[in-house]
Amino acid sequence: MSDKERTDTDMTKETEQEGKKVLSLSGRGRMSLTKTVEAGQVRQSFSHGRSKTVTVEVKRKRAIGRSDEAEETATPEAAPAEAPAAAPTPAPSEPEAPAAAKPAAAAPRQLTEKERAARIRALAGAKRSEDERPDVEAEQAAHAAEPEPEAEPEPVIVDRRTAEMEELRQIAEAEAKKRAEEDARLKAEEEARKAAEEAARPAVADEDRTAERAGARAAAKIVEAVPAEDDEEGRRRRAGGGAGKADARRPAPAPRRGEQRRRSGKLSINDALNDSERQRSLASVRRQREREKQRQMGANQERHKVVRDVVIPETITVQELANRMAERGTDVIKALMRMGVMATINQPIDADTAELVVSEFGHNMRRVAESDVEFSIRREADAPEATQPRPPVVTIMGHVDHGKTSLLDALRKTDVAAREAGGITQHIGAYQVNLPSGQKITFLDTPGHEAFTSMRARGANVTDLVVLVVAADDGIMAQTVEAITHAKAAKVPIIVAVNKIDKPGANPQRVHQELLQHELVVEDLGGDVLCVNVSAKEGTNLDKLEEAILLQAEILDLKANADRQAEGAIVEAKVERGRGSVATVLIQRGTLKVGDVFVAGAEWGRVRALLDDKGNQIEEAGPSAPVEVLGLNGTPQAGDEFIVVDNENQARDIAEYRQAKLRQQTAATSGRGTLEQMFTQLAEGAKKELSVIIKSDVQGSTEAIRASLEKLENDEVAVRVLQAGVGAFNESDVTLAKASNALMIGFNVRANPQARDLARRDGVEMRYYSIIYNVVDDVKALLSGMLSPVVRETHIGNAEIREVFNITKVGKVAGCMVTEGMVKRGAKVRLLRDNVVIHEGTLKTLRRFKDEVREVNNGYECGMAFENYDDIRNGDVIECFEVEEVARAL
Repeated sequence: MSDKERTDTDMTKETEQEGKKVLSLSGRGRMSLTKTVEAGQVRQSFSHGRSKTVTVEVKRKRAIGRSDEAEETATPEAAPAEAPAAAPTPAPSEPEAPAAAKPAAAAPRQLTEKERAARIRALAGAKRSEDERPDVEAEQAAHAAEPEPEAEPEPVIVDRRTAEMEELRQIAEAEAKKRAEEDARLKAEEEARKAAEEAARPAVADEDRTAERAGARAAAKIVEAVPAEDDEEGRRRRAGGGAGKADARRPAPAPRRGEQRRRSGKLSINDALNDSERQRSLASVRRQREREKQRQMGANQERHKVVRDVVIPETITVQELANRMAERGTDVIKALMRMGVMATINQPIDADTAELVVSEFGHNMRRVAESDVEFSIRREADAPEATQPRPPVVTIMGHVDHGKTSLLDALRKTDVAAREAGGITQHIGAYQVNLPSGQKITFLDTPGHEAFTSMRARGANVTDLVVLVVAADDGIMAQTVEAITHAKAAKVPIIVAVNKIDKPGANPQRVHQELLQHELVVEDLGGDVLCVNVSAKEGTNLDKLEEAILLQAEILDLKANADRQAEGAIVEAKVERGRGSVATVLIQRGTLKVGDVFVAGAEWGRVRALLDDKGNQIEEAGPSAPVEVLGLNGTPQAGDEFIVVDNENQARDIAEYRQAKLRQQTAATSGRGTLEQMFTQLAEGAKKELSVIIKSDVQGSTEAIRASLEKLENDEVAVRVLQAGVGAFNESDVTLAKASNALMIGFNVRANPQARDLARRDGVEMRYYSIIYNVVDDVKALLSGMLSPVVRETHIGNAEIREVFNITKVGKVAGCMVTEGMVKRGAKVRLLRDNVVIHEGTLKTLRRFKDEVREVNNGYECGMAFENYDDIRNGDVIECFEVEEVARAL
């Protein structure tokens, strides 16, 4: 509804409220409001030769007058829908049917002269173009200066209303005619402008050039003027309910001349064509901003170079190196190419090359290695004021069956030796003895068998002093000499304990004399080595032995710091059913507590429980205390370092590094060697190997058995240990033995039921042992059977060929005389001609006269023929001999 219609409606409602009669027109003189809409298209031109076609609506102005005489004036209005870009020219719009004229409901009141003049001026000003519109403030000032006519309200009559409507119609017709002329002029200007643009448009548009125009506005709605009613009576009518809507729809006042106009509402064709402002395209603005940003960033990078600390491991990929330097990967590759290194982005390079690249880019470099993870567990030496006295660690060493374990049992009031298989010690034991004086001594019992050399070496390395046990009736033996060597290598003092002095034929003085050969001079002979004659069976002089140990410990001044993280050594390790891997640890300094995270060789774990040498559970263990530790993730090697760390991540990293290092060492030792070595082995003949799988109860026994079996190797046969570990045999061990045809050796362990059934089904041989002697003897016998037998040749006799006979269907037969020994049928023979062997084979026939005989003695004649050989002559000598094979042994 137009503002004019709203005004008439308000006036009609007011007249009805006053009870007056509504006036209306009929017939040809009836006033009507018409509205028609036409649709069309218009093309918009943009920069870089782009164009766009939009659809616009042509809305006809509502004409006030008779319905049959109303003039139709067109006002374009842009539509939101866009037409296809292929349309070259705007399509002519089809006029819509005019809207039905709305009859006047009631005759409004008669306006005063002032009100009528104001409405006419407002209507004329609204229809005037924006450029030709007079200044609003000047008009208002001139209007305010006019004197207000004092006229009484005239009565509402039909003639005055008709004259007013006729005057308004004439003004509207004049405005419509003027706008049509203006549209024709603008159309001609637009055609001329387009022709000029087509002629001046460049062939190739520069990307950085500002766009000539952003696009023509699609369409805008012409604001219809509404007669203003500023008097008090009009404001009272709008306040009744329609005032809010009328105020909201009133157009904003036009800006002054010279001010920047802000576009509002829809864009009309005239406004789009008359808009002389040229704007850049959004894409051009974005490109310029991006270039400026890149230029500023490059300048900032050149001005402010960030120097970084780059960590370089032993090997690193090019991409990782570029990331750590915050440089582009292509720049790093170019730097490598300048140095003569052709590398891709994912190719690893060594630390030296990476160091050169980092130096070229101007960054700081810090070299690291995988072994750096172990630096965190290196501890500084304790301050003297932080240490306290600790019990001495004593290792019992000596030859087998010299009474080492019996002596230790006598000191501990126990009977460990009675429970040993075969009466010999095959495990290393750790015990702590509490003396009546309140002092403590830690003892390590080592085996005396020759196979346990590594155990004795470990015992000597972790001990403070060594007690060398020598039997008075045996004297110095092979393992006694080995124990002396280990003690000297560990640089620990030695105390000699001459045992078995109660036996008949014991001679301690002979032992003292034999010790001189090994540079051990006892005190009785003027030396500094303590020597005590004891009897473990009778308990003789055991107190003197303890006193000598404490005296030597006092001289050594043994101290340790207990207020720190524990460190120690793995004495022995084993696998127990229900408890998993268990390690016997000798604490050297610090205090080990339940819950501590530790690293033991290539394994790590958390302490779940601590057991002392008597099997009692304890909460913590101090220096020089032997304890069993539960909570390992795997079974470590005997002799490995035991150390407590801060957290599980650190322990896991150290264990993984050590395991990787062990795998590399294993792969290096199991390699085939160089090509020359392979050809040498092929020339000499490959060795025969006996594959074995070893399982024992403790790690030390496994190590000893493996070392003993590997010593049986010679030039022809060897023992190949496929796998060695602790614990019972399982299914995987049986599968491995089946695939490699290996022998399974169990030392103090058995196979689980599943593995036993699988071995019985697959025919895999399992052998169980409890004494290490039997293991070595059986494997030695197996290797001896694999040796090639010795071939011995025994000479029997010689025969001289006197005559050669050629017999049909038989061939040549030699008539011989046995000149030495005898000749046997089936024996090996050689044909000698001028003392040169020309043939070696077997006899085909041996005859005396016409009969076949088994042998012919010296001095008798016989006939002999060779198997597949006929080149025999008079005077040749036939040598007869026998071959005997003799079995070999290691």
